[in-house]
Amino acid sequence: MDTQSSKGTMVTREEGTSIGDEIFVDECRIITHQDSIWNFQEIGENERQWMQSLEKRRGDIGSLQKPKIQKVTKKFREIESNVRFYEPLVVSIGPFHHGKPELQLMEKHKELQALQFADQDSTKERPEGVFKWLPTTSVSIDVLYKKVKNIMPSVRECYDDELIKEYSHEEFAQMMLLDGCFILQYFHCIVTGNSKELKMKSHDIAFIRRDLFLLENQLPLEVLQVLMSCKFKNNEGLGMIKKFISSAHTKPPQPTGFIEGINDFILDFFGDTQKVMSFLGKICGEEEPSFTKQESMKNRLPAHLLELLKIHLIDPNAFSEGGCYLRGEWCPYRSAMELRRAGICFMPGKSRRLSEIKFASFHCTAHLTLPRITIDDSTKAEFLNLIAYEACPDTPDDFAITSYICFMRSLIDNAEDVKELRSKDILLNFFGTDEEVENLFKEIALNLVPNPHAFVDVKDKIEKQCSSRRKAWCAELKNTHFASPWTILAFIAALFVIALQVAGLVLSAFQTYYAAHDNKGS
Repeated sequence: MDTQSSKGTMVTREEGTSIGDEIFVDECRIITHQDSIWNFQEIGENERQWMQSLEKRRGDIGSLQKPKIQKVTKKFREIESNVRFYEPLVVSIGPFHHGKPELQLMEKHKELQALQFADQDSTKERPEGVFKWLPTTSVSIDVLYKKVKNIMPSVRECYDDELIKEYSHEEFAQMMLLDGCFILQYFHCIVTGNSKELKMKSHDIAFIRRDLFLLENQLPLEVLQVLMSCKFKNNEGLGMIKKFISSAHTKPPQPTGFIEGINDFILDFFGDTQKVMSFLGKICGEEEPSFTKQESMKNRLPAHLLELLKIHLIDPNAFSEGGCYLRGEWCPYRSAMELRRAGICFMPGKSRRLSEIKFASFHCTAHLTLPRITIDDSTKAEFLNLIAYEACPDTPDDFAITSYICFMRSLIDNAEDVKELRSKDILLNFFGTDEEVENLFKEIALNLVPNPHAFVDVKDKIEKQCSSRRKAWCAELKNTHFASPWTILAFIAALFVIALQVAGLVLSAFQTYYAAHDNKGS
């Protein structure tokens, strides 16, 4: 190889084939050297095509693409103890698990439920005990099919092309029709109290409820909307779905008396910094901030039932999207029993939104308000799939459910922590022992990274409460002597005994003094 250089320019010759005295150079490249940076001036055709394709992607920057129904990512499926909670038990919805042999029994039910859904008419005589608040009109099955088939181009965009390429336009429309009618007829029967019309075993009815909220078992809500528009007036169909979601988790909070109501108001208002600042802003004549991003999210139709469930569980204004993971506020984990020893009492919230976590303190007393949640056989599958949904690339970057689970995991370190939260009516345990509930949260929280700004105000207040030595002394006094009526009585009795002893000593001192004084006088 022959090399020549002059003023930052280097000519490189690659040795070629020699014939006689002449050398035929196979390749000649000119390389410029400026400020120690080497630039290849020659650009190949393949490189030029790559850069042109890259330029075409400029139009995708900032574009709002329709969210797709995704598969559970590999990092979650690698946790063997959780894999089965992403798989349907009795029914497949959509193309991901369609055709599996173990789910074929429910395919016959889908056809029957589709016919029942089409024929459902609220003007007909209904069985005793069935609610009449949800009026429906009968419609032919071919009308429903035509409605669904008309939206197929839009619906197919909700799935990856590789996943559905084996289904023809007609096959895909038939699948969407049967699955959509099955879901709506199921909701209708459960909400109206007519579950007998489903003609299924009770355990299958419970398993279907679990299967409908799996990430890989979702149907575009657009399909359900089209079907509901043929059967229900206004938004009564969507109201039916929301009623099913809201009634499937926990009992409503118990009514409180007048004194408890005032206490709840004080804790609710002054424990929420955002409410206080909003109230002060109104007094000062400041305008409310506009949440254009949240408003745009509300105006968009949820992609599927799982997203609708998350909207029901989380207040979108409670979490800032994203955040800097390098500068996120750091607070140590403190279990429920440790917080109790620091003088923090637990209270069940009035709302079942998982974002409604509040902290309020008055002198030495502090209250941590947590939403009630029901722990049963479907809890793990529900939370795991909500977390997997948050990890999808086209979902809001708030990690709200993930952050809630991480917060609860920090409170639950052992079975005693579960017992404490259960005794305060925060955990409604229909699952098993306290140890099993503890393990449940540990398994759900594996390999999770929360939003660094989630509940940061609450965590900061908890840390200040735990770090205050004066409050720790007050809490220790309260936990030692005022934990129950018996300890209070024992404390009062001890004070009474001490008072009697002091009074006896004082009386004895007076008697001794006057006796000595009398002796001197005589």
